[in-house]
Amino acid sequence: MSPNVNSFLMHVCQTSAGPLSLEIDYADGCWVHTTDGRRYLDFLSGIGVANIGHTHPAVVAAIREQVGKYLHVMVYGEVIQQPQVELAELLSKCLPKPLEVVYFTNSGTEANEGALKTAKKFTGRRRLVAFTGSYHGDSHGSLSVTGRGVYREPFEPLLPEVTFLPFDNVDRLEAIDDNVAAVITEPIQGEGGIRVPSDHFLPALRERCDKTGALLIFDEVQTGFGRTGKLFACERWNVVPDIITLAKALGGGMPLGAFAGRREIMRTLSVDPPLSHVTTFGGHPVSCAAGLASLRVMLDEDLPRKAKERGEQLRAALRHLAGKCAHIRDVRGLGLMIGLELDSPEFTQQFVARALQRGLLLGWTLHSNTLVRITPPLVISKAELETGLNIIEECLKVKT
Repeated sequence: MSPNVNSFLMHVCQTSAGPLSLEIDYADGCWVHTTDGRRYLDFLSGIGVANIGHTHPAVVAAIREQVGKYLHVMVYGEVIQQPQVELAELLSKCLPKPLEVVYFTNSGTEANEGALKTAKKFTGRRRLVAFTGSYHGDSHGSLSVTGRGVYREPFEPLLPEVTFLPFDNVDRLEAIDDNVAAVITEPIQGEGGIRVPSDHFLPALRERCDKTGALLIFDEVQTGFGRTGKLFACERWNVVPDIITLAKALGGGMPLGAFAGRREIMRTLSVDPPLSHVTTFGGHPVSCAAGLASLRVMLDEDLPRKAKERGEQLRAALRHLAGKCAHIRDVRGLGLMIGLELDSPEFTQQFVARALQRGLLLGWTLHSNTLVRITPPLVISKAELETGLNIIEECLKVKT
């Protein structure tokens, strides 16, 4: 065991009993290289972060340029910082109208916290609605609207007046009434098992929120920035939320989150009282410079279209494998946000471990121990896709 591995296990707080413990040397494109000379094809993208690939040259150049100018100079919202302003402007042009005002944070959890606070303050209401199987973060407020009890119960009591409804069930939306400040949902549930709703669910949810005056929050932390074959997943259903939350791929590999909404909604954070929601490091200029470069790459290279095409190829190949492998229960997803459901937790764990041994990074979702997450960078080549598929096929064939 190398000294770094020992120090990692001894001094870096662990989040599970079995971390990957790969010692990273460098990463580029769709590959992660370790200090023992091995390389791994990344079919996780750092859990949906590396949409344009690892250490994209445009992002690295933007970071280097900004580091030479200034780092942190003042808390959020007080001074004009060019990377922050340019990214907010470009985002506002890309987001569905009328989402035009952006508040930058450090992470997706913080973005969801800010969105929930904004909704409560704007509406003057207290009640929140979320969905079973959802995941919105691990801080106090975001955990309160995360729809799996095993993660909430050790930290209860959490926020009061939170109601959970079954995901993709239109009949239960009647529970949303005029006491609800906000309904928060992922357009596609990520940690819940890559659950794509039926075509009528999100439009019906929008209609119900409009009827009751509840704000609709879409958590696009995982689904945003081309991952599903659209720049934002909500575009697939032509449903515009009142607030959208973003992170992961937003920063191009740097820590960055955001929530955005209509001007009249976002204005509530600056009055009665002013400074209603503040952050020291949110929208850090280096992270915003990286995010701006990353978004330009996505747009210039039309990565949502590539994600759609590669995703169709990948799902078709996996469904072909399903016809030959009894362990596969389902293949689902949109774009390059794909779930491969296997028949048991034991086989799923063995399958992921065998893939790692063969140089392919895979993992399961937080709420499902039989659902393999497949979310490679959107820049993945056809040859790299074939490499990953060959390893998947090899690992599925191994007898247990």
